[in-house]
Amino acid sequence: MKELIIVKPEKCVGCASCIRTCPAPEANITRELENGKFITTIDPAHCIACGECVRNCPHGARDYIDDTTEVMDSIQNSSQKYTVIVAPAIKSVFPDKWKSILDWFKAHHCEVYDVAYGADICTWAHLTAIKRGIIKNSLITQPCAAIVKYIETYQPKLLQNLSPIHSPMLCEAIFIKKYMRKNAPIIALSPCVAKKNEFDETQIVDYNVTFKKLMEYFELNGIMIPNDYSNEFRYEFSGEQGQVGGIYPRGGGLRDNLWLHDPELNITNIEGVQNVYDKLDKYVNTPENARPQIFDVLSCEFGCNVGAGTGSNKSVFEVIKTMRDVEIEAKKRRKTSGIFGRGAEDKLFKSFDEDLNIRDFMRTYTAATPTRVPTDAELEPVFERMGKHTKADREYNCHACGYHSCREMAIAISRGLNTPENCTFFSKNKLIAKHSDLNRENERLEEIKLVCKELSEKLKTDVDGISNNMGTIREANKDTDTRSERVHDLLSNVVAFCEQNDSLDADSTQQLIQILRTTLEAFDDLNTSVKKSTGTTLSVDAYVLSIGNLVDKINSTLNT
Repeated sequence: MKELIIVKPEKCVGCASCIRTCPAPEANITRELENGKFITTIDPAHCIACGECVRNCPHGARDYIDDTTEVMDSIQNSSQKYTVIVAPAIKSVFPDKWKSILDWFKAHHCEVYDVAYGADICTWAHLTAIKRGIIKNSLITQPCAAIVKYIETYQPKLLQNLSPIHSPMLCEAIFIKKYMRKNAPIIALSPCVAKKNEFDETQIVDYNVTFKKLMEYFELNGIMIPNDYSNEFRYEFSGEQGQVGGIYPRGGGLRDNLWLHDPELNITNIEGVQNVYDKLDKYVNTPENARPQIFDVLSCEFGCNVGAGTGSNKSVFEVIKTMRDVEIEAKKRRKTSGIFGRGAEDKLFKSFDEDLNIRDFMRTYTAATPTRVPTDAELEPVFERMGKHTKADREYNCHACGYHSCREMAIAISRGLNTPENCTFFSKNKLIAKHSDLNRENERLEEIKLVCKELSEKLKTDVDGISNNMGTIREANKDTDTRSERVHDLLSNVVAFCEQNDSLDADSTQQLIQILRTTLEAFDDLNTSVKKSTGTTLSVDAYVLSIGNLVDKINSTLNT
């Protein structure tokens, strides 16, 4: 499947706006990157290219691609001739430039045709199919390519109800090829991104050039398109100009065309992404007798005039007025036989009866195999992974993930389209658990702080004791040095005395005894000083050992 909607990863912040606005339940894939950032990409096989995410992304992370650059470069730089078919929405999107835009293509050797004429064929074909009984079931209209893709992908049961009549663009292209015998490649100027899917599937139109990308191309390449402020809606197309088919781009445009010819038809119309797809899902289970005869549906609210490929900044009121003016002008050109008004024979449709074969304007569809919806039992482990253990948890439905319910998010996770980490409930509970763990750690740290404070105070006391003791030791050592010198002197005196007296008399003996007593007292004083410095108070080694024990205790406390 060709990728039409693209993602700019550097701009995606994972805000889920794309998921929130997307009607296709399997189109978006959310992943968590290594840096913890979430990014949502696209699965082209399940994207219906409605363009709603492009319109609603607040960060500009979504865009789309079409054939504009390729075909516009070819028009200007090659000899290839092209046929251009232009959607009638161009009048509301570029009310002051649409004629000049078509003139530019004509000036570059393109033939330009009005899709409003194809819309008239589309209306005729529906009425004819109903009249001839070709259409037997209640009918879902199909001018909108996004609707067709949605039904093919997600509601294939409705293919039996999807109109077998081609869209106005393809009706015009078929008319040009089969009835006008034109074989040049066909470029569609359209307001719709999804038309590319329709063109690829049917192989009738070759290129989709959206209005938005076309104007961007003109601006980028310095191509000036002059304004034309005339209020005239007539234009010299290369073929017939359409009539009331010109109002197809507005909501209920096909309905109003059908009612113009058969006002008794039971038709219900709904437009807008937030409404139409939900109603289609409900339509599946609606009994046949409760369905409208025709269900006229468009993906874009207010119709194709504000499609994702228009780039229009016109207000809804401006668009509606333009379509009303187109309708009034077209009805003036319409020719009928008999009493003019609803139900009168339309001469254009009479010519269609004579010249066209309805089978040429019918198509078939390709049904996809829908992804199986997981059972409640299969979702149970998914809910557990999301931290949703109770019924209330599983119906939290905050929509932050982009889905309508927790169940839809669980289904997306089970299909590999999302991750529990992207669930607000999951992340919130995980954060609360982390907060509780942090509180416990803080409490433990507070206990450690108190222990460390206690130890610090004790350490300070011991350090002060060391300082004081070191002073005492220094003083004692100084005193010991003095006494040692005195002992040394006394002993020297003893030695000198003995050397001077070869024999000792009573007096000499008494003198020696006195010297020895004095020496003994000096020894006692010296011994006292040493004990004072090493025995009566804590020694330096003991203090060092005590400090080491305290440090070990602090480390042990911190490590626990």
